[in-house]
Order: sequence, then structure tokens, then C-alpha cells
Amino acid sequence: MLHLQQYGSSDEEGNSENREDFEDITSHLKPLGYGKSITSIQNKMQVCSAPDVVPTSAVESLRHIDSTTKEVMFNPKYEELFAPEIGPENPFQTRQQRAHKNMLSGFVEQTHINDFQFENQRRTFNSYGYALDPTVGVAPEEATQFIGATEAAKEAEGKTVFESTKERKSDKRKRIKNDNPSDIEGFLGPWGGYVDEKRVMKPNEEEAAELEEILAKRQKRGKQVDDKPLEEKTVLHIRDVVDYQGRSFLHAPQDVGVNLRSDSPPERCFLPKSHIHTWQGHTKGISTVRWFPKTAHLLLSCSMDCRVKLWEVYNERRCIRTYYGHQQAVRDICFSNAGTQFLSAAYDRYIKLWDTETGQCMSRFTSRKIPYCVKFHPEEDKQHFFVAGTSDKKIICWDVRSGEIVQEYDRHLGAVNTITFVDENRRFVTTSDDKSLRVWEWDIPVDMKYIADPTMHSMPAVTPSPNQKWLACQSMDNKIVIFSALNRFKMNRKKTFSGHMVAGYACTLDFSPDMSYLVSGDADGKCYIWDWKTTKLYKKWKAHDSVCIGVLWHPHEPSKLVTAGWDGLIKYWD
Repeated sequence: MLHLQQYGSSDEEGNSENREDFEDITSHLKPLGYGKSITSIQNKMQVCSAPDVVPTSAVESLRHIDSTTKEVMFNPKYEELFAPEIGPENPFQTRQQRAHKNMLSGFVEQTHINDFQFENQRRTFNSYGYALDPTVGVAPEEATQFIGATEAAKEAEGKTVFESTKERKSDKRKRIKNDNPSDIEGFLGPWGGYVDEKRVMKPNEEEAAELEEILAKRQKRGKQVDDKPLEEKTVLHIRDVVDYQGRSFLHAPQDVGVNLRSDSPPERCFLPKSHIHTWQGHTKGISTVRWFPKTAHLLLSCSMDCRVKLWEVYNERRCIRTYYGHQQAVRDICFSNAGTQFLSAAYDRYIKLWDTETGQCMSRFTSRKIPYCVKFHPEEDKQHFFVAGTSDKKIICWDVRSGEIVQEYDRHLGAVNTITFVDENRRFVTTSDDKSLRVWEWDIPVDMKYIADPTMHSMPAVTPSPNQKWLACQSMDNKIVIFSALNRFKMNRKKTFSGHMVAGYACTLDFSPDMSYLVSGDADGKCYIWDWKTTKLYKKWKAHDSVCIGVLWHPHEPSKLVTAGWDGLIKYWD
């Protein structure tokens, strides 16, 4: 740096001046002389922060305004307001996205329009199909461009509804007049009809013949032909109907390591961990599965393929028997207390009573409405009665012996979804599409309790707890709500189980035999298990490819569980 400073002109005359300047510049590097202070040197060395600079080219004096600003705090020039946007273009935007917009569909400018003119053009468009083009910015009197039916506009010379247009044929019709009150019989007053008016319209001969043909076809098509019930049949899939002692398959096996006849549940239940078996046989989705009463050594399933099948739960786990007898999907099934008979309810509007062992259809019942649920009366002395909830909002009670309806409970406002017996079978609880829960005394057709709340949803699946104190209801807002099954039937708001997705599906739920867990299917084919006391979700796993519509915990096994899905499979988990 010092060498550069020393480099000066070659002229000898300027040498002395350069030397003086050089000494001034490098004075801060030398030791201070006598009588000099540091401030004197600092004053010489002050830096000019804004020196005068001569520009080399014309300076642009425009201030750039951001295109998104709503308010400008200075008076901009025309060039500033209409300057093009600066910056890189987004290469991924389409032409439509690049267009200047202030709303989703384009650019809208506010404009003032007379209320009368706006209404005038709107009504003209509604009545005649044309209106002035609103994009042309001229007064309505001077406008010549129309939108809509432009030909009609030319014919009518662009007249609006508020101006007189040509009369149409139907605008003015001559009336028959007789306003003379003295003419008592012929007086018409304001009730005189039009001259060419026809009061009674009759089709001519050709039209009459065509109409008769159409009506005849309709009557044939709409004739309520009593659908003859399908002829029932059954197929036995096993060779040995009886064992070496002559006992049928209804007899519970005693060599499976579990006492199936015990009344006490397992001491402690555990969560199932693995898939141990799949029962295949149904060609469409399963609707319902039921254990054989008390022993649960057999499993009954009904499906949308119109069939009911009986399966072994132990040993070889075979399909024992198939029952054919419905023309449409089977919705619900129910065993009698002994298990020797069962009911099947289907969308063909029939409820059929079957003999479990022989597969014979013993009787059929119909109310001409679709039965959604069916239940035998649980009391031993009332096993000849069963109730069915139907699509016409009724609960109908039949007597099996006579085949006649003995009672109708008709108070619901929607199709009845479930029937559950409570309070030592003296009462039963029903739920319906009307989002209510009703409690009935047996054989009294007036509900003794009606539970409905604005927050309640439809509950298409209800299960009583093993100790008969609680009712677990699958609610359509993806929750399981608990009601007390004693006296007041109050909702237990502290116990709500959630986390699964069931909206729109009647996925059933079940308790573990020791009441420590609650299990439910869901719409995604998953199976969920919650802790009963804490309502905490303990486990969930993918059980089926389609909706997991049914789950049953084995009443004698601590960790065995059956799930049924709309993929047509029944799976066994342990």
C-alpha cells in the first residue's frame, strides 16, 4: 500500500507537493511529534460517507408498486401505476392461472347500475330469453347488442317486459259474457268461460285405444303377485351325522379341553394375538353370526347370498349344513334356547323357522314388510313367541304354534333395527332409524320409556353385557354409547368408546365373558378392543378386506374371537 502511495508523477515540479501529501497520509503510522495530539490527526482522516458521484447513465426514477398492494401512500405517476410486473414468471402456471383475477372465476370490476334497469333486464331475460349485453358500457337506451335469444330480440325490437310488445295469441281471449242479474238462469258474471274453451277434454278414438293398451300393461306389471316362497332345501356336508354313541352334531364335544357346559365364564380373559382359522363357503358378504346357545360349539351364519350355514367351532371346523330357503339376502338369525330350532329373517319379507338338525323348514311367517331383526322370547315357557322389527316401524309378535300375529308394538317413527330383552326378560328395548330408544313391557303395546336426545344418533346394533346391567349401543356418530339396563335406562356419559369408524354400517359389538373388554368391528374391516373399565383402546388390527360386520367373543374361551366380514369370510382369532 505504501509503495502505491509513493508512486507519483514523473514531473519534478510536483515532487515536493506529492511528498507533502504523502507525509500527511502516512502521519498516523509515525510516532506523535512534540505538541501534537491524536484529535488533530483524526480530523484529517475523517471518511466522507456520501461523496458526490457523477452517474455514468440515465437513472430510472420510477418507483415500483407491488401488484397486490391495496393502498398507495403517495401520488404515483401513470407510468408507475401501469408499469408491467417485474420478476420471474412462474413456469408451472397455466394460461388461466396467469390471468389477472380478483375472484375464482375471473376479474370482476365494481360498477354502478340502476336497480330498475337491472331488474328490467333480468325479468326480460326470464320472460323472453334475451337481455342487453352487460359488458358493453353504454346507456341502455343506446345499446344494440343482446345476449340470449338474439333473433327474438330483433323481432321484438329489443323491447323489455316493461314496454308494450306484440300480443300473443293466448294473451287476449274473448269471454262469454252475461252480466244481466235479472237473467237468473243464464247469469254468468265473472265466471263466464272463454269462447273456445273446452271444459271436458276427451281423447279421440285412436288416443283412447292407445291409452287402454298402456293402462293394461301397467296393471299387469304392477299386479301384486303373491311371491310364492322358495321351496326350502338343505344340504348336509358331513358323512357322519351321528357319532359312535348315536349323538348328533348338536351334542357338545367333551374332548376339547374346555368345559362347554359350565355356567361360569373364564376367570380372566386375554387379548387375541393370532389368526387361527378361516371358514369359507359364503359367496357374498356375511350379515350376522350367532353362537349355539350355552355351549357355543357351533356357529350359525347368514349371508347376502341368501343362505344360512352351520359350522363346527372345534375339531375339524367343517361346514355341517347349509339351509336354502330365501330368495333375497338373509338379514338376521336367532336360535331358540335349546338350539334345536332357529329363525331366519330375509329381505324377501319372509321369516322362516328351521329345524337345526334336520334342516327342515317348519313354518314361515310374513307381514309383507321386510324384517330387520328377529328374536325368540328368552323365557322357557314363552319359547313359542318371537318378535320381529320391521321396515314399517312396527314390532310384530308371532305365535309359532298358530302362525298368527298375537301383538303389534307400533310406536316407532322409523324402521326398527334391534330388539334386546332386559330386566329378567320382562321388558325389551328397541332401537330404530328414528334415533330413539324405547322400552316396552312384554305384551303391552305402549312404550313405558322413550329415550331420545338431540345429540343421539341411530343405533343399529345393541348388545347386553354378560351381567345384564348394561346395554352397549353402536352409535352412528362413530361411538359406542352405554345405557343402564336397570330401571331408569340412563345413558352413562362417562363410558363412551370411540376411535373406530362405523358410520353407515350396523357393525355389531360384544363383551368378553369376564366383562373386562369390549370388542367391535368397523367399516374398514378392522377389529377394535377396548378396556371396559377405562374405555381405553387396547388393540386394533385389520381383520377383513371389506367391512367387519360381526364380532363374537367365545363365552367359554378366554381369548378366542370370531369376526365376520363383507368379504364372505368368517375368521377365528386366538
